[in-house]
Amino acid sequence: DPILLKQGIQSGTQMGTLTLTYKQILFLLFITMGQVIRAARYDRAANEKNSIPSLKFLGRTLNWHRLDDGVMGGQSETVHSSSTDANELHFSGLINTAGGGFCSIRSPIEGGLPSDTAAIRVCYVGDGKTYKVLFSDGTKSAFGPSRRSPSWQSDLPTKKGVEDTAIIRLDSLTPSLQGGPIGTDTKIDPTGVKDMGFMLSLKLSSGESNPVETYGSGIFPFSLKIRSVETLSADEMN
Repeated sequence: DPILLKQGIQSGTQMGTLTLTYKQILFLLFITMGQVIRAARYDRAANEKNSIPSLKFLGRTLNWHRLDDGVMGGQSETVHSSSTDANELHFSGLINTAGGGFCSIRSPIEGGLPSDTAAIRVCYVGDGKTYKVLFSDGTKSAFGPSRRSPSWQSDLPTKKGVEDTAIIRLDSLTPSLQGGPIGTDTKIDPTGVKDMGFMLSLKLSSGESNPVETYGSGIFPFSLKIRSVETLSADEMN
């Protein structure tokens, strides 16, 4: 016999009823347990330990580690690499939208950004997908209710095989918590930016869905080559 589960439906004051069979419930439990097990096995510390050096930034070489949806039980996987001279970072991998939907690479920024930083200039070659550039204070609890400080995000549209340059103003970044934009009076402080990243996600920085045309569907590969990252002061932008 089917089991009836009451489900609130936001349509006036009506209440709907969701009907699930035992097999459907067991299937959902199986999927959920699989995600829990994968999240428990996700070794973030090992990813950080196995970071790779690439791209000169503020006189230092950045060290990049992957952070994928496996931290939440997903199945996507980043395979990042660097050119032999460490002057180009290749962010690539395989997105699996079953139980997840994002891949990212992150690097700490020792000492934060210069206080006069007004923008970040990124030179890159993409694959036609829309990525995101991320900045944060480096807090490791990037997911879940323990996260109190936002990450700051900007979309990075790409054209397949075309080199492009984006100037990302710090005052144009969208603050985000737990995967969605938030309203806040807080302004980003360049000196407090201790972490930078690139992400391909099913959500844009606005919180809206990344369209299939600029994201993908099911299981699919991706590729973004970052050739340079540098800070710009207000004077350098004029």
